[in-house]
Amino acid sequence: MRDTFSDYHPIVNFVYFTQVLVFSMFFMHPVCLGISLISAFTYSIYLNGKKALKFNFKYMLPMLIITALINPAFNHEGATILTYLRDGNPLTLESITYGIAAAIMFVTIISWFSCYNTVMTSDKFVYLFGRIIPGLSLILSMTLRFVPRFKVQLKIVSNAQKCIGRDVSNGSIIQRAKHGMRILSIMVTWALENAIEIADSMRSRGYGLPGRTAFSIYRFDKRDKYALIFLLFFGGYILIGYITKGLYWKYFPTMRGVRFEPYSMSLYISYLALCLAPVAINIKEDWKWKAIESKI
Repeated sequence: MRDTFSDYHPIVNFVYFTQVLVFSMFFMHPVCLGISLISAFTYSIYLNGKKALKFNFKYMLPMLIITALINPAFNHEGATILTYLRDGNPLTLESITYGIAAAIMFVTIISWFSCYNTVMTSDKFVYLFGRIIPGLSLILSMTLRFVPRFKVQLKIVSNAQKCIGRDVSNGSIIQRAKHGMRILSIMVTWALENAIEIADSMRSRGYGLPGRTAFSIYRFDKRDKYALIFLLFFGGYILIGYITKGLYWKYFPTMRGVRFEPYSMSLYISYLALCLAPVAINIKEDWKWKAIESKI
């Protein structure tokens, strides 16, 4: 599907992802964790369709379960003892709950970053920070683009090696190891040469020089203005709520925190509105498009 939120000004996209990523890292309240996880999964599925759905259930869900199980095995804090392990250490309700919360936070951040990489292209990042920090912005944009480009190039090299019988699936174990090392050597050489070519290309174009102008297709219009006001208002309200302990929650020694009070409920609703803003924008635009098609 076409993502309308990606067409907004880069500053709007960047502010949104900065807010949801920072909030997802620091908000350990169970309600906030659930909202962020569901929103991240929903938006990633909207952006990438069945591919994201398969990725979430094939990798993210097992990772969540494994991470949740690891914490109680090493963390034995908490006052509510359920049983004792074979080594004599207690298994507490708080350690299990905290492990689940930490696992949800970890998986949620990965999902948000997958959405970020789809929406915030390298062109947008360089547009925002090219004049402020030209060197760092170029390095970051190259880093963000490196993984997907590396995967594509690795597939090309592997297929080429397979055609001449030098793939990791051909030969004995020793031969497969040699083929894998050869492919790795090719990929490292490609990565280094590609980085040098990009650096030389940007230098020849005068990138980072004082007074240099650049072509840009991004224009900050009324739609972006309203979206930015929305993000700043709800983000500020949620941040104030966090500072004033409106989203307070602790796991040790016993689980205690703000539950369903009027003020906390308003923060939960605001956080849900913030996280699902891109999905709501896309649904609205899809509805408008279908209404127009029905009139033709």
